[in-house]
Amino acid sequence: MSSAPATTDTPLVHALDEVVGAGDRVVSVAPVALDAPGRAVPLQVRVSAPAAGENLPVLLFSHGNGWSLDGYAPLTAFWASQGFVVVQPTHLDSRRNGIGFDDPVFGQIWTERYEDLERVLDQFDTVEAAVPGLAGRVDRDRAVAAGHSWGGQTVQMLLGARVLDESGQPGKDYADRRVKAGVLLAATGLGGEELHPFASEHLPFMNPSFAELTTPALVVAGDHDQSAMSSRGPDWFTDAYTHSPGATDLLTLFGAEHSLGGIPNWEAAETTDESPERVAVLQRLTTAYLRSALNPSDTGWNRAAAALADAGTAIGRIDSK
Repeated sequence: MSSAPATTDTPLVHALDEVVGAGDRVVSVAPVALDAPGRAVPLQVRVSAPAAGENLPVLLFSHGNGWSLDGYAPLTAFWASQGFVVVQPTHLDSRRNGIGFDDPVFGQIWTERYEDLERVLDQFDTVEAAVPGLAGRVDRDRAVAAGHSWGGQTVQMLLGARVLDESGQPGKDYADRRVKAGVLLAATGLGGEELHPFASEHLPFMNPSFAELTTPALVVAGDHDQSAMSSRGPDWFTDAYTHSPGATDLLTLFGAEHSLGGIPNWEAAETTDESPERVAVLQRLTTAYLRSALNPSDTGWNRAAAALADAGTAIGRIDSK
């Protein structure tokens, strides 16, 4: 597999570059330790920020199962270059922590993942101080969040989605109004009888209620993403858009599987659908969406969506409510 994004030199990527603009140099610091009393493993995060700029918004990123603060550079480094202060926790399910499905801790990791993101917001003085020259340049009132796979489920809790209890009723409200918008990348859908036995036994969070998800969100799904956790097809990953009032837009990436072209990392073994162009398009579309979500007068998302539609490309399609 190629690590160099040679196939990103396409008319669509150029058109999207006209929308989002050139990126800045990035400063990235890791590991940064945050207080997490009672956590099975100390909490560490990566902080990435543009070397210049003022009033920078905050972007929380939640990784997929097994990853860490060292993953997802194709997205996180790009977002940082585009003006976001990106914070990436290493969740307990990271492979480096060695907590398997049979560990008593595993059943509560989904709530601990949420707490990791809350700790970032609650301890942002520590986060900001970790990066030389960042102090005083962050607008903490403009926070957004993005997550991939299990990380998408973690982020949708911040946006208002709940988990159904055994009686089918929505459980605790985890919504955090400090988070103004989100991006859900290959986030799992509704549960119920279509869940496979492993998911039903080990992953209680895979019974979401999207009716309470009211924070604006972009849902991203691959039309070739077939999960091993559900008997549903790729449309399973569009449920947050279909069933929530807050998910305003759906980006369907044609030919994309669960790694959406390679977002976990360049040359990652789990990428079965490597496409540097797909990743480049996703970088720019998500940037445009989050900027416009934070600033209603920003027309970048509409312009980016029009560029995708006008390109006549087989990359993907945007649906909006």
